[in-house]
Amino acid sequence: MKTERFRLLVRALAVFLASFLPLAVQSTEGVVGFAQLQEAHRIVFLGDSITYSGQYVEFIEAYCVARFPELRTQFLNLGLPSETVSGLSEEGHAGGKFPRPDLRERLARVLEKTKPDVVIACYGMNDGIYLPFSEERFQKFKDGILWLRERVTAAGAKIIHVTPATFDEVKGGHPGYANALDRYSDWLLGHRAAGWDVVDLHGPMNRYLVEHRRREPEFFLAGDGVHCGETGHWIIAKQVLLHLGAKDMASAEDAQAMLAVHARGKEILKLVQEKQRMMKDAWLTDTGHKRPGMKPGLPLAEAQAKTAELDRQIHQLAASAPAP
Repeated sequence: MKTERFRLLVRALAVFLASFLPLAVQSTEGVVGFAQLQEAHRIVFLGDSITYSGQYVEFIEAYCVARFPELRTQFLNLGLPSETVSGLSEEGHAGGKFPRPDLRERLARVLEKTKPDVVIACYGMNDGIYLPFSEERFQKFKDGILWLRERVTAAGAKIIHVTPATFDEVKGGHPGYANALDRYSDWLLGHRAAGWDVVDLHGPMNRYLVEHRRREPEFFLAGDGVHCGETGHWIIAKQVLLHLGAKDMASAEDAQAMLAVHARGKEILKLVQEKQRMMKDAWLTDTGHKRPGMKPGLPLAEAQAKTAELDRQIHQLAASAPAP
């Protein structure tokens, strides 16, 4: 069943190229038919500051375009720093300047304006507000995820959940919080039996940290325990791509190996990064939010006009040499 789910979802990302993987049939909740998959054109990423940072979104888009030059799917980063799906905020957050944003405040506008076919949502890191596990906070997280799932489904989109990234207590403090996120992740993964599409990021990222720290005690993925660097973003991208069926990523050790799927992979990534970093602020401002301190970016129409040329260059590069 897991392989079948991978095959369905990679079709959405690859604009249904029949040569990639044969379409399989699912018999689980939320099944998306082949006719619906053929209409997919937008994938929206939702999450907190890790998603907003955007490196893993850039890696995913660069891989998909390099692997499938005909791809015209739009990858939209709508992550918002500090955000939760639980609606919780610790006292004195951001030095008392503002409470954590709640996804409930903006989701309706995001869905209305972006009109996604697929939503990839990664929440959990902020949702327990960096305190040891409690049933009350856990219930808020569960309620928020169920609400998010219902709203995305009602909007006619497919939702893929991603378990939260690793919290490193060695670097970030907050004893007991790593265990809380383990529990949140286990709950999400448990819903695979009900047909939910859930990417297991938390487990592989935990194992990567433990294995590398065993060999190198000073090793870390996130200097503050939360906000991972390039290696952490590569792990996120790799797990999402594997979930979507990119079997060639199983042996890839880093982002450079991912880029090797195309002779001009590094150039493609550079252009994707330029495009993504322009569009994410434009989309956030256009859809609206209440978090202070965000860059407004360009007006959406202006950003779209500027990135249209980048898109042209990206696809020209992708078509210039066959993938290995």
